[in-house]
Parts: sequence; C-alpha cells; structure tokens
Amino acid sequence: MTVPEPLHPPEEVLLGFARALRAAGVNVTADRERTYLEAVAAVGLDDQPAVYHAGRATLCASPADLERYDQVYAAWFSGARAGNKGRPPVPDVVPQAGLGVQDDRPGQGDDDPDTIRARASSTEVLRHRDVASLDRGEREELARLFALLRPRAPRRRAHRHVAAPRGRVDARGTLRATLRRMGEPGEVRWRRRATRPRRVVLLVDVSGSMSAYADALVRLAHAYCAAGVPTEVFTLGTRLTHVTRPLHHRDPDRAIVAAGDAVPDWSGGTRLAEGVKVFLDRWGRRGMARGAVVVVFSDGWEREAPEALGEQVRRLRAVAHRVVWVNPHRGRPGYEPVQGGIMAVLPHVDDFVAGHSMAAFEELTEVVARA
Repeated sequence: MTVPEPLHPPEEVLLGFARALRAAGVNVTADRERTYLEAVAAVGLDDQPAVYHAGRATLCASPADLERYDQVYAAWFSGARAGNKGRPPVPDVVPQAGLGVQDDRPGQGDDDPDTIRARASSTEVLRHRDVASLDRGEREELARLFALLRPRAPRRRAHRHVAAPRGRVDARGTLRATLRRMGEPGEVRWRRRATRPRRVVLLVDVSGSMSAYADALVRLAHAYCAAGVPTEVFTLGTRLTHVTRPLHHRDPDRAIVAAGDAVPDWSGGTRLAEGVKVFLDRWGRRGMARGAVVVVFSDGWEREAPEALGEQVRRLRAVAHRVVWVNPHRGRPGYEPVQGGIMAVLPHVDDFVAGHSMAAFEELTEVVARA
C-alpha cells in the first residue's frame, strides 16, 4: 500500500496563496500577508466562509481585486467546493488534515488542464521569517536570496532636457529640423527634463540590541552597492564608521567580513544621537545628505536623552530629500512605538517601516525607489 505524501503546513499554503495572488496582479504587501495570517488564526480554519472572507478583507485593496482573488483562490486550493452563486466556490478547508494544494506529480489532476498547479515552497516561508530566529542553514539560504535582490535607485530631475514624445515644445530642435528640410514644415519636436539617480545613504545600527539583524542589514547594504545605486553606508554604535569602500567587494561574504573588520564597535553600546550628529557635521551638511534618501536602521534604543536623538533627526530631515526609519520590531504583531528614541524621531521621519524579514526588505527597496 502506498503511503500518501503529507500535506503542507497550513501557514505555508496560506503564504503561498498570498504570493500567487501578488503574481496575479493584486498589490499584496508584507503587512497584508501578516494581517491575513492573523485573521485566519482568529476565525479558525474550520470556518470555511470565514477563511474565504478573511482573505478578501485583508488581501484585496479595491473592488477590482475581488474577481482576481476569487479566481486565484479557487485555483490554488484543492478539496470540496462550497461557494455562492455567481462566485467561484470557496474551498473546503479541513484543519485536522491541514490545507492541501494541487499535486503536480504525473497522473495527479491531469484530467483538468485549466487547473493552476502551484505549491508553496520553503523559500516563500523563509521570506517571511524573522531573521533573528533563523538557524545557520536558514541564514545561508537567506544570503542566496539577498544575491537575487535588485534594489533600484530613486530618481531626481536633472537640469538638462532630453527628447520626448510629449512634454514642452523643443523650439530649437524644431527649428533645426525645419532648416535641414530647407524650410519645409514638419513635425514639432518635444522635450522634457531628464532624470538622474538620487543618492541613498544607509545608517546601520550595529549595537548589541541590533546584533541579531546586523548581518542581514549589512547584506542589504551590499545589495545596494552591488546594484550600482549611488550609495553611502555608515554604521552606528558608540561611534560612526564609514564602510562604503569595503562593501564594494563583489563577493558579499568578503564584503561583510571587510566591513566587520572596519567596525570597531560591532555588538557594542549605542550612541545614536552622537552618531547622527557626527554624520551631519562631517558629511551630511557638506553635501552627502543633501537631496538624498537617508535610511536609518535602528530599534531606537538611545543611551543618551531621547530628545537629543529627535533633534539630530530633525536636522537630518532639513537637508535630506526623505528620511526612512527601519525598525526590525515594527514587523512583530502588537508592536507599539513606545521607546523613547522612536517616539522622539517619529515626527521627523517620512516613512516608518519594518525590517525583520526578507519580505520586509523587499518592501523597503520599493519604498526607497519611490522616494
């Protein structure tokens, strides 16, 4: 007798469904995925209609997403169908056996060629795991995911103009083209302002309270350098250290080792306010931070007075184009920004985002690219 292959864990299949929904064109963010899992845990897997509507309520952003949600939902899950009229049926979710997915082995489900066969992978689950909870093998897999990350630089308007299909009339270009045709009328030329990449400055807290995330954050910084984004990287601890040069090694492991050798206060104390002040006085106000997108990776635990940190971030916001604060604890359920340092800086930051998982890092790269 053949022993049936065990089904996937419920949370793995739920995350895979959210990823399939994103691939179908629905804007499913990491926060919505987390809310979806919490909603399903609250209603219970045995309540089929509640599970179905929990996904519609948490993963869909507009009425236009509902039809696509129904199609992907019906195609993703297997089992008995029980739905409403005029809508793709709701899958039968049985908690005792877990959530099943359509098997893609030969002879399984081949009778229906229109059925979408997809399975959640361990990589997808790893993308949403808190990096502080990963073991050595999972961290090695996470490093391979960082190698696939392709951050994009934010854009700023340049002074020069380029030819364009629409925009402002290019009077000189139109006149020159007319003269080349010996005065014969022709098409009007158009132009628009060109764009250029905007600098990204990364300030990475490597103090003891951030030691579980420091390796992943430095790998993220290396991904920015390797992608050709104009990037400057500093570490914050008891002092400020400029580590852009060692992070330009092509090999990420060598780059992280070189950066670690350059940082004398790794996993030490923290003086955030002093570090931001030194950055502004030595580099920022002289031009490095002017018009740049500055990303601060820190949990906000300030050794000195929190008001001093708030004042330095206020100065930083005055010269930067945009300030993004990344807190790894922001992605945990029930998190509240009650730390003194975080409360002091929140009025002066443009974006306050999570930085605890690969999915959060991917979302962060989109926030920076759109800045």
